[in-house]
Amino acid sequence: MKSGFQMCSLAGIALVGIGVIAGGASAQSYPSKPVRIMVGFSAGGGTDVTARMLAQKLSEYLGQSVVVENRAGSGGMIATEAVAKAAPDGYTLLMVAAADVVQPAMRAKLSYDLERDFAPVSNVVVVPFALVTHPSVPARNVKELIALARTSPGRLNYASSGIGSSAHLSNELFNSMAKVKITHVPYKGVAEGVTALAAGQIEMIFGSFPATMPLYEARRIRMLAVSTLKRTSVMPELPTVAEAGVPGYERYGWYGVIAPAGVNKDVIARLNAGIVKVTGTPEMRETFTRQGLDPQTNTPEQFAAFIHSELVQTAKLIKASGAQAN
Repeated sequence: MKSGFQMCSLAGIALVGIGVIAGGASAQSYPSKPVRIMVGFSAGGGTDVTARMLAQKLSEYLGQSVVVENRAGSGGMIATEAVAKAAPDGYTLLMVAAADVVQPAMRAKLSYDLERDFAPVSNVVVVPFALVTHPSVPARNVKELIALARTSPGRLNYASSGIGSSAHLSNELFNSMAKVKITHVPYKGVAEGVTALAAGQIEMIFGSFPATMPLYEARRIRMLAVSTLKRTSVMPELPTVAEAGVPGYERYGWYGVIAPAGVNKDVIARLNAGIVKVTGTPEMRETFTRQGLDPQTNTPEQFAAFIHSELVQTAKLIKASGAQAN
């Protein structure tokens, strides 16, 4: 006769076995219903556009509808919190963006932890920034810009779309690595900042290619370099900041996919394989490039390490900039 302890143990083993079988079955049949990608920003923005381009092709790969749901507000936190609390079944995903790693550095308390509460799937694209100046600035390359900033402290100002924005942090990293002090002037959005630059009200900005290219083609601004470590397919003739005068410089926006923590690893692997495959097609690469985006996928492990490094670097840049957390 078995003891009560032995019977409980056997029952526990049986339940674990059932759980493993059930988990495997759910992974094999995934997806059996529509998948939702949540976006924390309004329709028409970069995060939303990327999510919708991905969703269309991922639907074909998975054989199920992939829909995008916008829950804008609080710098993306509303959608992020909703996904953190969602069932870990792979049917609710988040299009995470560079803006999401700013929140932990700017806010004393969050209801979620970007590393603890999520399972990374893959990065999708990076958003290279162009370092652009007004034509009146007597610097035709990055080295001349640095020399000008050092010899004329306080003369140059840079625009951004607000404290903690990509343009803000890109220039703060430039200030730190180039050992210069170019003054921050925040605007309500990147479009407003670029417009101010073209009007000669500001001297420089790190702006996205969709925002800066029309003015560059109209010869109203000057492009000096791209912010990524490697040259971008968007404009391959443009040198990088790193090769043009600030070795090691690298800062860019990005969009990727994460799921709630606890999603079956096989489901994560299936989603990752789908994102890598559809993002790598010539059609999608061309579509992304036209939007000023560079396709760049990775493994879940690589994406997790990347998010960690982004959180660390962003926290340092926010602190160095003097921005106040709340």
